[in-house]
Amino acid sequence: MDAMATEYKNISLDWDGDIARLTLRRPDKLNPLDWATVRELRQAISQIEERDDIVSVIVTGEGRSFSAGGDLEGYISLYKNAEQFAEFLDDFLNLLTGMEASDKIYIAAVNGACVAGGLELLLACDLSIAADTAKIGDGHLNFGQLPGAGGSQRLPRLIGPIRAKYLILTGELLSAAEAERIGLINKVVPADQLIEEAVALGRSLADKSGAGVRGAKHLTHIAATTDLPKGLECELKYVHRYATTEPDATEGLIAFKEKRKPKFIS
Repeated sequence: MDAMATEYKNISLDWDGDIARLTLRRPDKLNPLDWATVRELRQAISQIEERDDIVSVIVTGEGRSFSAGGDLEGYISLYKNAEQFAEFLDDFLNLLTGMEASDKIYIAAVNGACVAGGLELLLACDLSIAADTAKIGDGHLNFGQLPGAGGSQRLPRLIGPIRAKYLILTGELLSAAEAERIGLINKVVPADQLIEEAVALGRSLADKSGAGVRGAKHLTHIAATTDLPKGLECELKYVHRYATTEPDATEGLIAFKEKRKPKFIS
């Protein structure tokens, strides 16, 4: 990453051309997603959204953990104040739904333990790469907690209700290889190649049509949040508009015909 960086207390935001990188930076506490960190992440994402040149965002953690979840000690005081706890949940939910609704592609680079709130952060990302040493699971019930930032809703939609119930009810942590096998993450790589692989993935997306990437994210999100008839209707309308109004759609066909690389403009 280049020197153009914005430093926060609990995270860092770095820029490198068309890629941004968000790093959780409390390794001594296994990168907890406490209220202050959630607010910093929301602020950083607002910065990212203001930049049209950013195509993808790598989300990772410093040290041996992606994020081991929430700040359990902090929850003790939050639980005593129902209004504040509701505000925290709203902030966390808005952070994750904002990532899903964004035109940017969020790539989770899971460097270590990814548990509870960390898993919920992973689930809000579009793509995921994990180090071969990573451990991934829900873990809320191990301490009498419940997923409150969408984990109980996103996890079944991603891996199916039976597997999701097992992970939530048992609190078991999966190896990176097993998480890949059941479709919880996309790819496993050696730990020392994790960021390199995530950056390469981000660069590959930047080579594609920006309008096409945004459309693909939009349509697949609809598939995960609505029924099939409604999804098919949305796809038909979206693709018709895309093909008849976006220059990149026609450019891709002409490039294929002329046996050259497309020159996308969006």
